[in-house]
Amino acid sequence: MEIRILETPAEIAKVEELQRLVWPGSETEVVPLHLLITAVHNGGLVLGAFDGGRMVGFVFGFPGLYEVPDGPRIKHCSHMLGVLPGLRDAGIGFALKRAQWQIVRKQGIDRITWTYDPLQSRNAHLNIARLGAVCNTYLREVYGEMRDELNVGLASDRFQVDWWVNTQRVERRLGRRPRGELGIANYDGALIPRIYSVTVGADSLLRPPEHFSIPDEAMLLAEIPADFMQVRQDDFPLAVAWRAFTRQVFEECFALGYLVTDFLYDRVSRRSFYVLTHGQATLGDFTVQK
Repeated sequence: MEIRILETPAEIAKVEELQRLVWPGSETEVVPLHLLITAVHNGGLVLGAFDGGRMVGFVFGFPGLYEVPDGPRIKHCSHMLGVLPGLRDAGIGFALKRAQWQIVRKQGIDRITWTYDPLQSRNAHLNIARLGAVCNTYLREVYGEMRDELNVGLASDRFQVDWWVNTQRVERRLGRRPRGELGIANYDGALIPRIYSVTVGADSLLRPPEHFSIPDEAMLLAEIPADFMQVRQDDFPLAVAWRAFTRQVFEECFALGYLVTDFLYDRVSRRSFYVLTHGQATLGDFTVQK
């Protein structure tokens, strides 16, 4: 696989085509060629991943601003990452983000932000666990009503993640010897509490509780469905309920100062959990039970 910067209309036209395969169903959701070209010629970045002569993935971003007490600072806003259906577990997204990380660092920018659906486990695993992004920002209906097949009918709530590209945390995940991923057993062994308990229906789909309370602990676990798209397909009202429930959970946790710092997927039970921490807490601060 080859990853390279795209600059010509012929190359970037392939990005427009690939979007239609990744997010089918609505032409209005496609970022058009002329806008991609304009962004590239004005500080933006489009990277393509190629298998032979075929484009199998891309990432697109552009410079933006955010406010600090001293005034506005520049960041890189990573707007879209798409991988050809059928190849989404082949490491292409990770390779594209790693190339983006290398280029943005050379530009002297230390922060990259992007949004993703917090109920999509595959994206959470890439963004939080593998890339080392963190999150304490929950955005309601950030894109309004979306019409592509992956999003139609659901509120377009999103996490906005922060990728601090020069931190040891990120460098350890993207270096030649990345840290090993932790599992739910590591957290259960350290008695890290879960914010709520889910139930499993006769259809094997997870259901959120009616109520929850946030324990007064420095580290917490929040479970989401491991395959939200299956939930959406099999029981759409349940998918809507998960959106409303997790919106409340994450908004309340972030208001209390918690930060999403990791994501766990247990391959045995096929369960998925966010890790939320308060302050500088790490798993090493907790006593592991034998």
